[in-house]
Amino acid sequence: MIFDDALNDIIENVNKTTHGVKDEDVTQMTQMIREVENIFVMGLGRSGLVAKAFAMRLMHLGLSVAVVGETTTPAIGPNDCLIAISGSGETSHILSAVATSKDIGSKIIAITSYTNSSLANEADIIIQLKGRTKIDEDNNYTSRQISGLHSTLSPMGTIFEISSLIFLDSIIAQLMEDLHQTEKDLKARHTVLE
Repeated sequence: MIFDDALNDIIENVNKTTHGVKDEDVTQMTQMIREVENIFVMGLGRSGLVAKAFAMRLMHLGLSVAVVGETTTPAIGPNDCLIAISGSGETSHILSAVATSKDIGSKIIAITSYTNSSLANEADIIIQLKGRTKIDEDNNYTSRQISGLHSTLSPMGTIFEISSLIFLDSIIAQLMEDLHQTEKDLKARHTVLE
């Protein structure tokens, strides 16, 4: 069954991707999050869903956070940071928001697969979560088999998106320790309007 192979492939690739993040990048990111006044998060498509999940956990930590594009998003300021999630690092809407934020003096944290992307070039901190490679874009099954290179069974940007979610939840765990927060503290801020 392809399901079992895909499940194992996704888990293996996400594990490899998330373990590739450097400890010093994690430390820089959590330090910046703790030092800024407000945190803004953004992504589009499935990366946008990951951004919203991360924003929810930051709110549970008691931090001031907003999701870019929502009707209640305030103005970003020079003492704030924007966390932009884009696998390609070339999403035009994200690059526009990054440019505006930088003009204002905000800090930028990029979460991307490509450290040479336009997004990464504008960032103060770059978190690389490798997504697909050129091998994955080759649709010729026979040539991949002959060369011994095999494509992942995960569809499209799945590895980047799931890796981003797991990485950011791990950042929350680190922030809980840094901020001396317990799960009880987080639960106290969880919505009751359900």
